[in-house]
Amino acid sequence: MTPPPVTIVDSERPAPWAIAPDVPLALRGLTVAYRATPALWNVDWDAPAGAMSAIVGPNGAGKSTLLKSVLGLVPTLAGEVRVFGAPLAKARGDVAYVPQRNAVDWDFPASALDVVAMGLYGRIGWCRPVRRRHREAARARLAEVGMADLADRQIGELSGGQQQRVFIARALAQQARLVMLDEPFAGVDAATEHALVTVLRGLAATGVAVVAVHHDLATLADTFDHALLLNVRRIAAGPVSEVLTEEALQRAYGGRLAPTQLRALARAV
Repeated sequence: MTPPPVTIVDSERPAPWAIAPDVPLALRGLTVAYRATPALWNVDWDAPAGAMSAIVGPNGAGKSTLLKSVLGLVPTLAGEVRVFGAPLAKARGDVAYVPQRNAVDWDFPASALDVVAMGLYGRIGWCRPVRRRHREAARARLAEVGMADLADRQIGELSGGQQQRVFIARALAQQARLVMLDEPFAGVDAATEHALVTVLRGLAATGVAVVAVHHDLATLADTFDHALLLNVRRIAAGPVSEVLTEEALQRAYGGRLAPTQLRALARAV
């Protein structure tokens, strides 16, 4: 198996296997393949606490695969994943995940309130009843994302933006220290995106690490603090202003972006 010839351009890669316990998410040498095709190759990255971090790159770059590998949803060939210095099995309660909308069974007979209450199961305990105080806590989380009036609506009857708000409310209920989202703004209007960003920024302000797959380079600098630019390999990582350089974008996107687009995106930060 031969990895694609992509060069690392940033110079602040973390030292191999140096993982501090206060780092929300640390990847070292993460490698994933589907059959003989590498999806991720030798990726190192530390996601900072109290920040909005974006995973960006072209289609097929391995962005969603990275999240799924962190969660153990796809097997890894090599490398290490640590959540607050521990393997996922020991830190799962610290992680909340908002999947892509097309990965959810929207016909499942659950209300918005039921979905948010699922975020409380870590404290309630599996197979134990969801009591009134738990449902009140779930309603409070729905109120935080502007969904209190639709608490009893079946989840599939909600709009795409409303569904995203419900899943973010579930993450709030879970009180996770690391929240990972796969394309949370896909298919929502500008007003809903603004509302979701406000909620996520509020989470980051409390010290939570927010990590999201993001596809819109034009809004990256306005939404996120930190970015991992990915194309199977890590291309660059750090503050958005340092990652969105014309050179790094060219290495990541190649001929997929016109030179004028590359220059405009680099100037935008």
